[in-house]
Amino acid sequence: MKKLDITNIKTLLQSPKKIVIVPHKNPDGDAIGATLGLYLYLLKYNHEVRVIAPNDYPEFLKWMPSEDTVLKYDAETEASNTLINQAEIIFTLDFNALNRTGDMESVLAKSEAIKIMIDHHQQPDDYALYTYSDVTMSSTCEMVYHFIDMLNDLNKIDADIATCLYTGIMTDTGSFRFSSTTSTTHKVIADLIDKGAENSQIHNAIYDTNSYNRLQLLGCTLSNLKVLPEYRTAYITLSQQELNKFDYKKGDTEGFVNYALSLANIVFAAIFIEDQKQNIIKISFRSKGDFSVNEFSRAHFSGGGHTNAAGGKSDTDLNETVEKFISILPSYKKALNNE
Repeated sequence: MKKLDITNIKTLLQSPKKIVIVPHKNPDGDAIGATLGLYLYLLKYNHEVRVIAPNDYPEFLKWMPSEDTVLKYDAETEASNTLINQAEIIFTLDFNALNRTGDMESVLAKSEAIKIMIDHHQQPDDYALYTYSDVTMSSTCEMVYHFIDMLNDLNKIDADIATCLYTGIMTDTGSFRFSSTTSTTHKVIADLIDKGAENSQIHNAIYDTNSYNRLQLLGCTLSNLKVLPEYRTAYITLSQQELNKFDYKKGDTEGFVNYALSLANIVFAAIFIEDQKQNIIKISFRSKGDFSVNEFSRAHFSGGGHTNAAGGKSDTDLNETVEKFISILPSYKKALNNE
């Protein structure tokens, strides 16, 4: 981020402001961790701050400090619109295009508040006055840590803020195993632990609270796993009927696609999940090496994300979506086999 931008933001935050912080639709650990971490930091300067999420998120994120203060736009639209319209500053975290906020897009676009983007995804839009974009970062939570550092305020990070930021870094790096995890990431994590983040407790809260139904759904998921060895690709399908059978709750399929990617000699993985309520197929892509699922998803499935992790969607049914996916793979055979 430009030094002048940081100077201007620091000046802007010197007096109390009405501030709204927004994550993307269907927020994950990084989005909720980043928004709550920033929220708790800004409270220290007596700003009027609220986090407004476009919609609800998984139960395994609801233990986080101050999570109970988060407004859900789809359930509390009128109150949310009032706060957005009154806001002097709007921080948008963990996304870089307003359409990623779903039904909030219009009111955010119309807002005259100063917008500040903090995000690590590729190809950001230019809606924000101040943009902190870095695709090399492990997570938006790591960026929030560096943002606070740029404001010379690392001493303001307490145990609650550290807990939020640790959670987002941990989840977005796959517990620090993805290639985006750098030595700097580990230094940040070390400092967050020193500041009070209880790493083992956070890991247990996120990963060790499975329901019986979720584990049964995982079993169904693995039985649906298909391998295309000629393309070094594996994929999983989950129908709405299968989700219903195991009493699916939001977040239950988190991380399932990684089982496909963990197979020996596989460099490209996908999971296709039927969502009858939205009448779409939700897709998650993962890859190893230099094969860009961001480019693949943008080109074929109206999505995007990172080089090795991206999302997409399809408006056709589950079978047609999978058939389309398989039909595309021959064009990428050389790239996949060169990994």
